[in-house]
Amino acid sequence: MAKNTAKKIEESTAGFAADVKKYAHQIWLAGLGAYAKAGKEGADYFKTLVSEGEAVEKQGKELVAGQVEAANSRIESFKEKVQEKTGGRFSKVEEVFDERVASTLGRMGIPSKKDIDQLSAKLDDLSAALKSLQSK
Repeated sequence: MAKNTAKKIEESTAGFAADVKKYAHQIWLAGLGAYAKAGKEGADYFKTLVSEGEAVEKQGKELVAGQVEAANSRIESFKEKVQEKTGGRFSKVEEVFDERVASTLGRMGIPSKKDIDQLSAKLDDLSAALKSLQSK
């Protein structure tokens, strides 16, 4: 009887070990299959994600462009209303500002555009005079 019991334990242990080995091998094969499938489908999935991302980016750009255009329109409208209400006083403020900046630059010894244009005209006259002298 002890031999039968020992034999049964040995058989059940061997069967259990075989089952464990079989299931371990199946788990290993499942892992390999998942890895292979991820490798094949991963590239396609990545391409799909990229194309969907491009579509979302395009929609976002269109949305932002529309909002910027609407904001610019509102700003222009506001600017026109302010100019209507101020009755040209805004341009007078700009003129006074320009005069004061020009005056400050003049005091600092920085020539104005008018000064540079006059100097340029004088240089052109001198160049023409030199050419006429050289040709004689």
